[in-house]
Amino acid sequence: MIPLSVLDLSPITEGSTAAESFKHTLDLAQHAERLGFNRYWLAEHHGMPGIASAATALLIGHVAGGTVRIRVGAGGIMLPNHSPLVIAEQFGTLESLYPGRIDLGLGRAPGSDQLTARALRRHLSSDPDQFPRDVQELADFFSDHPRQSVRAVPGIGLKVPLWILGSSLFGAQLAAMLGLPYAFASHFAPAQMKEAIAIYRAHFRPSAQQPRPYVMLGFNVFAADTQEEAVWLASSVQQAFVNLRAGRPSGLPPPVEGYRERLGVAETALLDQVLSHTAIGTPSQVHSAMDQFIADTAADELMITSQIFDHQARLRSYAIIAEHRLRPPSGLAA
Repeated sequence: MIPLSVLDLSPITEGSTAAESFKHTLDLAQHAERLGFNRYWLAEHHGMPGIASAATALLIGHVAGGTVRIRVGAGGIMLPNHSPLVIAEQFGTLESLYPGRIDLGLGRAPGSDQLTARALRRHLSSDPDQFPRDVQELADFFSDHPRQSVRAVPGIGLKVPLWILGSSLFGAQLAAMLGLPYAFASHFAPAQMKEAIAIYRAHFRPSAQQPRPYVMLGFNVFAADTQEEAVWLASSVQQAFVNLRAGRPSGLPPPVEGYRERLGVAETALLDQVLSHTAIGTPSQVHSAMDQFIADTAADELMITSQIFDHQARLRSYAIIAEHRLRPPSGLAA
């Protein structure tokens, strides 16, 4: 069975706070570690009332400090928002504190609206080659023999594993060219997934970090002991997507009975598209859906996200995912 990992946006539920979200994030990470998940990633988003992981490197440190074995990383850092040197220093620090456990996934979207993006970096480059140059500069900061006159301390020689994230063909081409593992955001942007995977695998160039192609795919799971409960739990993220596309971003809403049945044609089509790679149901139903997705894509790893309003129900969803699939590591009994 392929490795399974967790993508956590550290959701801020309606009526709650970021402080509560951080407590839940650490609790979920410890739960995932006990269950045998491979890695735990947090994503950089800005100005989103329902996402608390804006200061991603800080939150990675919080999670890594409260866990023992599980890999912890960024899925991802939006590199256009930052100087490569600053990211090298931050993740060099994390790798020095938690050696062998830190991943650095890199994306080229701002993770925000354009006004917020300007506030983050003060300028926006329209040069399509800027992101590849920034990735290479960042990789050089982690090398044993950096080509820059400026050095990242800590950072130099630490070889923090880099990943390219994407939801289009650009990231697939870049990951293949650089010989890096590739994570596709199929959990919310599935349209070009199969074409991107094919391009990445066909054009992959082996590197010192990655001798063969390695594809990790995002997948939504809303698992519960009954189909009715799972459908109810999934309505929170469905509401969040509809609200976001309508220009009304909000905290993660509480679930609503019969939500999809109330939607119009346009909203239903939106959810069918953005959440097409989703399993909703009982243990046997979600396991079957995951097996089919893996068979269809030949994914090397799945990155599971379960945006569920109730924290205990979210923990239960991940426990169901792990059943019959993951073996808890020695000394970390579930």
